[in-house]
Amino acid sequence: MKRSGFLPVTREEWERDYEGQPDFVYVIGDAYVDHPSFGPAIISRLLESRGYTVAVISQPDWRRKESVQVFGEPRLAFLVSSGNMDSMVNHYTVSKKRRSRDAYTPGGVMGMRPDRAVIVYSNLIRQTYKKTPVILGGIEASLRRLAHYDYWSDSFRRSILLDSGADLISYGMGERSIVEIAEGLNSGIEVRDLTFIDGTVYRTSRPEALYDTIYLADYESMCGDKRLRAESFRTQYENTDPFSGKRLAERYGEQLYVVQNPPAKPLSRTEMDDIYGLPYMRAGHPHILTQGEVPAISEVQYSLVSSRGCFGACSFCALTFHQGRIIQSRSQESLIKEAKEMTGEPGFKGYIHDVGGPTANFRQPACKKQELHGACKDRQCLYPKPCKNLVADHRDYRELLKKLREIPGVKKVFVRSGIRFDYVLADPDSSFLEDLCTYHVSGQLKVAPEHVSDKVLSRMGKPSRAVYERFCREYRQMNERLGKKQYLVPYLMSSHPGSGLKEAIELAEYCRDLGYMPEQVQDFYPTPSTISTCMYDTGIDPRTMEEVYVPRNPHEKAMQRALIQYRDPKNYELVREALIKGGRRDLIGFGPKCLIRPKDGERRQSMGESNTGKRRGEQNGKGRKKTIRNVHRSSKAKK
Repeated sequence: MKRSGFLPVTREEWERDYEGQPDFVYVIGDAYVDHPSFGPAIISRLLESRGYTVAVISQPDWRRKESVQVFGEPRLAFLVSSGNMDSMVNHYTVSKKRRSRDAYTPGGVMGMRPDRAVIVYSNLIRQTYKKTPVILGGIEASLRRLAHYDYWSDSFRRSILLDSGADLISYGMGERSIVEIAEGLNSGIEVRDLTFIDGTVYRTSRPEALYDTIYLADYESMCGDKRLRAESFRTQYENTDPFSGKRLAERYGEQLYVVQNPPAKPLSRTEMDDIYGLPYMRAGHPHILTQGEVPAISEVQYSLVSSRGCFGACSFCALTFHQGRIIQSRSQESLIKEAKEMTGEPGFKGYIHDVGGPTANFRQPACKKQELHGACKDRQCLYPKPCKNLVADHRDYRELLKKLREIPGVKKVFVRSGIRFDYVLADPDSSFLEDLCTYHVSGQLKVAPEHVSDKVLSRMGKPSRAVYERFCREYRQMNERLGKKQYLVPYLMSSHPGSGLKEAIELAEYCRDLGYMPEQVQDFYPTPSTISTCMYDTGIDPRTMEEVYVPRNPHEKAMQRALIQYRDPKNYELVREALIKGGRRDLIGFGPKCLIRPKDGERRQSMGESNTGKRRGEQNGKGRKKTIRNVHRSSKAKK
């Protein structure tokens, strides 16, 4: 058993505290940080709490197979994860340019992990350990568990299980499945026979052994047929619920199948409390920190994870596939205990930076039904309007925040992980909004309407523009009543499927009327296992099987992005081109509704035409007066 402190990351640390082989060797793409906001830390500590030993190989040199041989062959299995982030998203911007900084590496140094880290690490292990079980986990593997569109290569790729050479994928958050995998291996079951664990994916060449299974289109057929891909994704999406989800099978070649078992059941509140109450060191390993601080720690060091899962189900978000739609939350007692311990840390300055999860103000399942029967397959909880069965109630969250504010040593408790404003409006009691504005906002509240065109919002699965504008009014009125000057900062997204230049111009006009130019704009980023990525790949909305316009051309995407930041001089040419192509020359000029001024040459010409018209008018006026006088004289002569 482990004696003290961090899990071992060097051979010397292992030999100092342990004997024999580790039960598991965990290979990760991040620096090793022992904090409950980091997935590898949770899985490691959970296994340790069940009596298993775990050694960590953090950011191995993927060019040398010796880098994964530090601890020799584990007794049970290698665990492999890219870390808290997908390695391709970690490395590349949406324009596929290499990023300059890696927040999960000491000193923020880029290049300490490979592209497609899970595949590379697994193949590296296989070069030496041919038969040792290899178990994949983490978000990179979870969202690539079946055939998927890959934005970076613009191709339709196989399940990551096949490309990696691994034996199993533990998908989703993984606590239930990793413990069952460990117990199965420890009892002597061969990894190839671990086919019965919820929340896992395995391969088989014996389809006759499958039961109660939905067969997806085969990989080869989907490669050449985008409609089949959309239909397959829809089936996957409809089976993400742990209560109603079915087993899915995807065929490769004649006889090989990749099989996804139903998702693991949600954790109970007691189980959540136990997991977040494990003895984390809440810091980076000292050996790692000799190379520099890990930037990502500062974002979560003094934050509290109160929940996981999200029933918001935005189209561009992968949470439905990874954490699921059923909210799981910790008890107030567990969170208060962690907060009190936090106040004793040397670096704590009195500020709890966040209390939340994927959506901060979701603290319980959307309705009573979900607790026993799961989320509905054929409807959403908030889109297009809140379900009549939705229980919108912030009382538990308000009470939690109040207790945290009252802890000695706590000066301020922020809510920064984002709130669903439509859920706030659905609550008949406005007390949460009042508490939020009074205690938990510091000048600005960030919200995510994402767009203002209802056509685009419908593809995003977001509430209509009218809902957001109602929240803006209520937020402004609440702050006026409280005598506070606090503002909303909207997150906006460009180039989402369904958005053409017309919709992008509509968003630019909204920013104009708001008097606000966003400093940051998110171009839609097609990451695996989202409805929006399926639309981007296929041009089809998998929910309705309707065709969708998709802005794929990099130049058009640049124009859409520039329109949101039309005031930036460097965007002038792109904005002008977009307005002309969009048939909105009326927005180029000097009027109060115009987005940009005309070019210098156009301005002189425009002014010249105006002066010419003026002179012509004067001349015409003189001619009319002369004609009138002549007519008057002629009339007198006749008399």
